[in-house]
Amino acid sequence: MILAGDIGGTKSLLAFYEPKGDPRQPVEERSLASRGYPSLADLLRDFLAQTKKKPTRACLAVPGPVVEHRSRTPNLPWPLVEAEELSSVVGAEVTLLNDLEATGYGIPTLRDDELHCLAEGKAQPGGNAALIAPGTGLGECILFWDGTMHRPSASEGGHATFAPRNELEIALLRYLLRQHDHVSFDRIVSGKGLVSIYEFLRDSGSAEPDWLRKELATAADPAAAISRLALDARSELCARALDLWVSAFGAEAGNLALKALATFGVYLGGGIAPKILPKLSDGTFLAAFRAKGRLTPLVSAMAVRVVLNDKTALYGTARFALLHTGR
Repeated sequence: MILAGDIGGTKSLLAFYEPKGDPRQPVEERSLASRGYPSLADLLRDFLAQTKKKPTRACLAVPGPVVEHRSRTPNLPWPLVEAEELSSVVGAEVTLLNDLEATGYGIPTLRDDELHCLAEGKAQPGGNAALIAPGTGLGECILFWDGTMHRPSASEGGHATFAPRNELEIALLRYLLRQHDHVSFDRIVSGKGLVSIYEFLRDSGSAEPDWLRKELATAADPAAAISRLALDARSELCARALDLWVSAFGAEAGNLALKALATFGVYLGGGIAPKILPKLSDGTFLAAFRAKGRLTPLVSAMAVRVVLNDKTALYGTARFALLHTGR
C-alpha cells in the first residue's frame, strides 16, 4: 500500500492507495485535526492504528521548504518534520514534498471542471507552467517541461522582496517596514497580508465604522470576513483592501510567469483564490498580471486558470509515489 498525505496546520488529509491505483481513488481516506497531536509522528501512529494498514511507501506534503529530507516551517503546529523519524513510525520510506510541489504533481489529475478559466490564452505544447497559491502564506512553484511531463520544482519565491509599483504600494511598504525587517510578497499576498492591507488603509485615514470594527474583532478569520464583506458590497474599506490585494496578487503572478517563461499556462492555487472568483474575474487581477512593459504581449498570451479542487496536493503526493514505484 502507498500512504499519501497533505499535512496542514489545521488539518491533515491522509489516504491509502493501491500500488497501481488512481491518485483520485484512494482505498481509504481520513482527515485528522493537526493541532490535536504533539507531533506529526503521533498523528501518523494514530492514523495507522485506526486504519490497520501497513504502507510500503509514503509521500507527504508539508507547507514549507524541504531541505535534506526535513522541513522547518511556522505553518505547522510542530517546529520540525523529519523524514527519517517518520520512516521509523511508518515502517517504510517516507518522502517529504513542499505542498506547492505536491500540488504541481496533482494538477494533471484534475478534470476540466476543476479548473476555472480566467484567461483562455494559448498553451504552447512543451512550454513551462507556473503555480502560485496564496493561503496562510504565499506558495510558488515552477512546472518545467522535461520532455515527458511537467516536473514541479519546489520554491520559496513567495518570500522574495515585495516590489511596490505605485505611490499607494510604496506607502504600504513603508507602513509594513515599521513592523517587519523584511517585507516579502508573502506578507501581502496571503490571508494575513489582506488583514495588513486593511489595517494600512484604515490607519492611513480610511473610515472604519464601529459595526465593521466589532465584526472583524470577533471574526474567527478576519481575512475571510474582509473578503466576504467586500464581495457582498457591505464595506467600502474592505472592498478597497481586497482590490489592492488582488492587484498585488496579479502583479506577482505575472512576475512568476516571466521567471518561469510559463507559455503553457499559469495556475492559481491555495485556499483563497476559489473563494473570491468574482473579484478575480473583474479584470483587476489580469490588468496587473499583464502590466509587464515590453513583455506585456508575452504574458497576455498566457492561459490563467484557478485550481478549484482542494485535494489537489493529496492527489499530487499519491501521483508522485505512484510515479516512483514504477507505475
